[in-house]
Amino acid sequence: MTSPSRQKKGAFAVRPSLARLVTTKRLLARIVLFFEQLLPPLMPVLSVIAFYLSASWFGLFRSVPDWLRILLLIVFAAAFLVSLLPFRTLRWPKVAEADRMLEERNGLPHQPVTVQEDEPAFDTPFGRALWREHQTRMAEKIAALDAGLPRPDIAVHDRFALRAVPALLLVTAFGYSLSINGGSIRDALQAAPEQVVSDPAVRIDAWVTPPSYTGRAPVYLTSDGSEQAPIGIPQFSGLTVRVSGGKTAEKVVFRKANGEAQDIAVQADTKPQQTAASGSEQQTAAPASQALVAQTHMMKLQENGALEVNGRRWSFDVLPDKAPEIAFDGLPKRSVNGALEIGFTVKDDYGVQEANAKIVPVETNPAATPLYPLPEYRLDIPRRNARDAKGVTSRNLTEHPLAGKRVRITLVAKDAAGQTGRSPPYEMVLPSRPFNEPLAAAVAEERQVFALDTRKMPQAIALNEALTIRPEETIPKLTNYLLLESALTRMKLAKSEDALKDTAQYLWEIALGMEDGDLSLAERKLREAQQNLADALDRNAPDEEIKKLMDELRKAMQDYMTELAERMQNAPMQPNQNAQNILRQQDLERMMDQIENLARSGNRDAAQQMLSELQRMMNNLQAGRPQRGQQGQENSEARKQIDKLGEILRDQQKLMEQTFRLDQQLRDRMQRGETDMGENDPLLDEMNPGENGEPQDQQQGQQGKEGQQPSDQMTAEQLREALKQLRAQQDALGKQLGELQKSLGEMGMKPGPGFGQAQREMEGAGRELGQGRGQPAVEGQGRALEALRQGARDMMNQMMQAQQGQQGQGPNGQVGQGDQNGRDPLGRPRRTQGPDFGDNVKVPDEIDVQRAREILDAIREKLGNNPPQEMERRYLERLLDIQ
Repeated sequence: MTSPSRQKKGAFAVRPSLARLVTTKRLLARIVLFFEQLLPPLMPVLSVIAFYLSASWFGLFRSVPDWLRILLLIVFAAAFLVSLLPFRTLRWPKVAEADRMLEERNGLPHQPVTVQEDEPAFDTPFGRALWREHQTRMAEKIAALDAGLPRPDIAVHDRFALRAVPALLLVTAFGYSLSINGGSIRDALQAAPEQVVSDPAVRIDAWVTPPSYTGRAPVYLTSDGSEQAPIGIPQFSGLTVRVSGGKTAEKVVFRKANGEAQDIAVQADTKPQQTAASGSEQQTAAPASQALVAQTHMMKLQENGALEVNGRRWSFDVLPDKAPEIAFDGLPKRSVNGALEIGFTVKDDYGVQEANAKIVPVETNPAATPLYPLPEYRLDIPRRNARDAKGVTSRNLTEHPLAGKRVRITLVAKDAAGQTGRSPPYEMVLPSRPFNEPLAAAVAEERQVFALDTRKMPQAIALNEALTIRPEETIPKLTNYLLLESALTRMKLAKSEDALKDTAQYLWEIALGMEDGDLSLAERKLREAQQNLADALDRNAPDEEIKKLMDELRKAMQDYMTELAERMQNAPMQPNQNAQNILRQQDLERMMDQIENLARSGNRDAAQQMLSELQRMMNNLQAGRPQRGQQGQENSEARKQIDKLGEILRDQQKLMEQTFRLDQQLRDRMQRGETDMGENDPLLDEMNPGENGEPQDQQQGQQGKEGQQPSDQMTAEQLREALKQLRAQQDALGKQLGELQKSLGEMGMKPGPGFGQAQREMEGAGRELGQGRGQPAVEGQGRALEALRQGARDMMNQMMQAQQGQQGQGPNGQVGQGDQNGRDPLGRPRRTQGPDFGDNVKVPDEIDVQRAREILDAIREKLGNNPPQEMERRYLERLLDIQ
């Protein structure tokens, strides 16, 4: 008989692992038995759910009246509750049932699981020993028990396989729900939509036109409104609906996301016009004419919603147009001639339309009456990449009265939709013009006093009178004295705003004349010519106007350079100046020619960018003024190191080309299987004179033959040997790089990681060359070149930072330039002094301009052949921008 105790008995007490195994199997068996009880009553519940989903997806609830919809919902709810009643009989299986299932499904005779907890009926020593032996033998049979999967035997409960009906119905309904007329699960819980009957005689033509600045094509709506998902369109897009046909005027409604309906009005110019007729005829013809004439409805889409017309519906997902973002790219700084240079970054969804810098004084007096408005500072934004642009703009604001005062600068960007974005403000002293002549600086101060506040004109007059107290000592030139007296008279007589402005302008011209003479007038004309050309490029002026403005710019540039040359001839040579620091007229002529060619070829953006670069260079022009605080000796040493680095770069490039050429020829020999291509090779003899027992002069005589490629006569073995001999050159370059790093360290500069990486790559390439392997050597040499360029950029940045730290302010606020690190007065690196690291002025090659001209000529030729297709002709006209 079975003992009621659940303590371990029999083989379970001797073998604990067996007891744990059987316990786990019993738990799995009880779970299997529970699911066998659960699945049969679960089938009715799943069937009710399947029928409900099928009815919803077939659109049953939206096609019946509300009372019938509610009744069906109650029926389904009641059926669902009834199907839950069989679950009341569920119970957790017992251990004996689990043991019996394990024994039956594993085919174990003599109940090996149950017998482990049974005890003999007669408790005698012999009977107990015999029973334990029986338990041990049975325990060996239950080592691999398997509970298996549930066997609910649903077929016993569903003899006719009716369970397949809801399953098939569910799959069919789901496929139907993806169509236009498919229903939704929520239809049973909401009222049926209003049934709108569409008139087949009415024709609906609808489309959405995104704003032109987005660059997106119009979206045409399907005639049946079959779009399932909302149509994504940019904000402020234009919706156009054209209704024609039918007997009545069709109502066009835009329903917003909150359910509010808005009627889209008919455009005034599309309403039917009634002709003059008799009274009865006019009244009879009016309704028919109104019905037959097509009507156009238009509106701007600014929020999500749906268009409803003639029983059709289109949903729109309006993509909001975010406000532009703008920020400073580095800190604003002054250029050599006092111009304000601002670097910036802008970002917008569809491109920034315009940007400017708002400059306001930090300290203001509400009662002050300034003579001039706040300065205007327009930022130059590239039109082709205005969505995420980065640029630098330089404007000369030294003439404005706020120059020299502390101001607050805020960058403002505006997109085509009228939205604006602002940067955090930055405070600085607005750069002013540096005056070396004290008298000129005093005159400029007079002008600034009453230009900032016209009420302070008496103070400005007092300053002017103080300058002429002892003119024979303070004013050496009689002309300057007479100019000051005439200015004093103007200041006393000026009452109106125009007179005050004329007086301020007169004082400024006096100050410039005292400082630079005719050079300042030429500089002003040059700035005006540059600004006029920039405005013309911005508004896409015709080629004739561009040519005229380019001629004016050339004349202004010629006058300015002439005045500059005369001034430099009269000025004493400074310690940092030499012949190489003088600007050449050919450089400016070449750049202006490139600007004109780009503008005429249609690349106005590149022309405008190059013009902006020209303005920046002219603002950085030294203009022959004496400079202080030079460090010529240190810059000369730095220039030597730059030259040495340029030689290493050039020699490494040549060595890589030579290695590549020899490796390609060696591969060619190996592919053709040729072992002997000729006698002694001149190229090999040049790299290793005296090889193969021939005199060096004889080998050099062989090299003198014209029209002969030396390496073409080398055998495969000679080419391999030539590669090995290049290792000495590679090792020598690595040694030179090490000496360069040592020299930089002695100068107080820290060599960048690029130099160390380049030296390691050179050593690796040398080892590959020593083994005669060209391709790995070329790859290492290429990496060495890239690392050298990176190290060169780091070295130049350190030198520029050191130079900026050494430069200081002169006695009149003048910024020293040193010897400009081997740069010309335009701030460009000289070709003869060090390598070009890619930071020079980007001037397009002649081949780019020629290619643009060829493309335009091809388009004009194709358009001249009168294309038969109207679409093709219009496309070609748009390419040429023919209005």
